[in-house]
Amino acid sequence: MQTSSHNRVLLKRSLNAVWHPCTQMKHHETLPLIPVASARGCWLYDFDGNRYLDAVSSWWVNLFGHANERINAALIDQLTRLEHVMLAGFTHETVVQLSERLAQLTGNALGHCFYGSDGASATEIALKMSFHYWRNTGRGGKTHFVSLAGSYHGETLGALSVTDVALFKDTYAPLLRGSAQVASPDWRLAAQGESARDFAIRCAYELDHHLAAHHSTTAALILEPLVQGAAGMGMYDPEYLRRAREICDRYDVHLIADEIMTGFGRTGTFFAHEQAGITPDFLCLSKGITGGYLPLSVVLTSNAVYGAFYDDAVTRGFLHSHSYTGNALACRAALATLDIFEKDAVIETNRAKATMMNDLVSPIAAHLRVRNFRNTGMIWAFEIDGTDDGVARRVYEHALARELLLRPIGRTVYFMPPYVISDEELALLVTRTLDIVQSL
Repeated sequence: MQTSSHNRVLLKRSLNAVWHPCTQMKHHETLPLIPVASARGCWLYDFDGNRYLDAVSSWWVNLFGHANERINAALIDQLTRLEHVMLAGFTHETVVQLSERLAQLTGNALGHCFYGSDGASATEIALKMSFHYWRNTGRGGKTHFVSLAGSYHGETLGALSVTDVALFKDTYAPLLRGSAQVASPDWRLAAQGESARDFAIRCAYELDHHLAAHHSTTAALILEPLVQGAAGMGMYDPEYLRRAREICDRYDVHLIADEIMTGFGRTGTFFAHEQAGITPDFLCLSKGITGGYLPLSVVLTSNAVYGAFYDDAVTRGFLHSHSYTGNALACRAALATLDIFEKDAVIETNRAKATMMNDLVSPIAAHLRVRNFRNTGMIWAFEIDGTDDGVARRVYEHALARELLLRPIGRTVYFMPPYVISDEELALLVTRTLDIVQSL
């Protein structure tokens, strides 16, 4: 085992050389980085042997634990065959297999896959593809987009244009295209005594009103189905998705489902939109797609959209690319991830695990400082009451001292653990989080 001097040296080197994401680097003068030496299952280990339960799945990506033997084996095998080849003018078995299997998971309603590297890239692809579809079909005036209040869809310029989180957006506002936001069905915003479903219906009326006035210039509505992550895990009733689908159909507007976080079983079904019995026009996937191993994203769309680009003219094609599109290693990790879903009955196991977890967390939900305790699938969240603006940092620090990795969003504390978390690890997570709440 390395000594603590190794930790200190690595921290200094990292602070000098690495510009970390979503971080005010000066804060690390008093809040040290955690140097991770290794990881296995739900645990991260530093060079001193300290461990941290990865209760946020390393930014929501890790599904089946770190150093998963089956994903490791698949990647080792793929390394002996093909690591990468450009997808322009060439193809390979791994990307074809992945595309076919993803399409099957939508009942082949969305049978065409276009690949990127990350969630924001998927958002960019979907927005551009929707705009270009309307242009190719003779309705080039449909150039605007609608999203939900509090939405988050990424931080590249196009994705940021449809994001509604001031912390990320305000600084770059002069660089962004305008977009419209309609009311979020997040049930925390409902009137006293109003059910989550009734509130979702009320918010859908606002969407209807907006599109009635602006459908001729609107290309698409983009939303995060069932859970708005960066809004503090805002959860809503599937009725909103059903209404949104019907409204978009009525006004001839695309529906983009950003399932970058909610896909791959996080909400209790493989895709969140399944709970509403709908199919979007575009489905954006990333994060859990490779089990947390490699960067990959994909946009699935329909025959109707694909057909609008199928032409002799190059300018009518979808001219978007990046060098590592459809990377063979990333696709193989995704195939290994899908294999685990199929062979281990993951969705059913998660439902049983969530039921048990909901019993365990009842003391947290009942705590006097806890507000809006909520759960959707394998996501749990609550707010800590009070006036201290430093709650997020204090919870993070208290958690590290108790062998937990928690990363609150403002006052919202949430759990989004890997699916392989054991009953004992869930109990440890709950017990130590309750201790944190009581100590604040």
